[in-house]
Amino acid sequence: MDLEAKKKAFVALGDFLRQFATNEFVKSEKVEHNDTFFAPFEALIETSVHYNGWFVKEQVLIAIQSWAAALTAENLNHWCSAYDFSREPLKKVGLILAGNIPLVGFHDLISVLISGNIALVKLSSNDQKLLPLLAEYLQKVEPQFAERLVFIKGKMEGFDAVIATGSNNTARYFDYYFNSVPNIIRKNRNSVALLTGEETPEQLTALGKDIFTYYGLGCRNVSKLFVPRGYNFDAFFQGMYAQKDVISYEKYANNYDYNKAVFLMSEFKLLDNGFLTIKEDASYASPISSVYYEYYDVIEEVMERLKNDQEKIQCIVSNGITTDSIAFGQTQTPQLWDYADQVDTLAFLLKL
Repeated sequence: MDLEAKKKAFVALGDFLRQFATNEFVKSEKVEHNDTFFAPFEALIETSVHYNGWFVKEQVLIAIQSWAAALTAENLNHWCSAYDFSREPLKKVGLILAGNIPLVGFHDLISVLISGNIALVKLSSNDQKLLPLLAEYLQKVEPQFAERLVFIKGKMEGFDAVIATGSNNTARYFDYYFNSVPNIIRKNRNSVALLTGEETPEQLTALGKDIFTYYGLGCRNVSKLFVPRGYNFDAFFQGMYAQKDVISYEKYANNYDYNKAVFLMSEFKLLDNGFLTIKEDASYASPISSVYYEYYDVIEEVMERLKNDQEKIQCIVSNGITTDSIAFGQTQTPQLWDYADQVDTLAFLLKL
């Protein structure tokens, strides 16, 4: 397949998704195959919560809007400009996808397709509806994708390489099962925010998006704060106030009540604003509705620790303190060239 044909198909998908960029869906006559796909996709957005209780409409739309913004001709050209597409590997790449947030495995899928490989996709039981419809749309726009995108129901077989995402526990099995082929095995990671106490109200409000988007279920969600000793959390909680409606969702509220009760029974010292608890803890992975924090005396020591723990960290949010910092409020809007676990997926696929 010609690279330009692939990019054109992804741009068409971006145009399709942009119709759902606001709560008021607007059907465009200029979008290809709208008569076939617009109504089914609209219905799927509304009903996704029936298949996964965390996939409420608001959260599904955040994922769709992120992909609508990413899939433009400008972005695709910039992404591809750093690589050599002179050959197509045409290897069968098994994709074992996670399902913690909507469309979490879509970047791996488009990476396989644009690299000139064949995707054998094993969906998570928690996210089985959205991606197949978008895959069907791509195949309609570019029929050559039909033989390069296959969904696997049973055992994954006949693969030449694998990209698998799971927990630290499942990763051990992945390492064993797929060690005979080139692979990328992704484990648990968390994101952190490095604060100095000089953040603006706007930055702390934006940090609320990094914490609460997708109810905190993603690896790009901030689950841990590093704050200077003596830090006053009043400004932090004021920034979180914009997310107060999260407690109105029953599944989140149940997690908040349960985790708060567990903390209190264990006599942990908590700070609480009625929809978020924060607890001093050295761990990175906090439960839903909670964020851990840790004090520091010398910021360079935190930076060194994060460097040493980089295999546990997905994103670092700060006001430009580290060279790889992400701006407040931007963790859930990655670009095409922002790779999970800092592993260049496209380079891996092109070398197969």
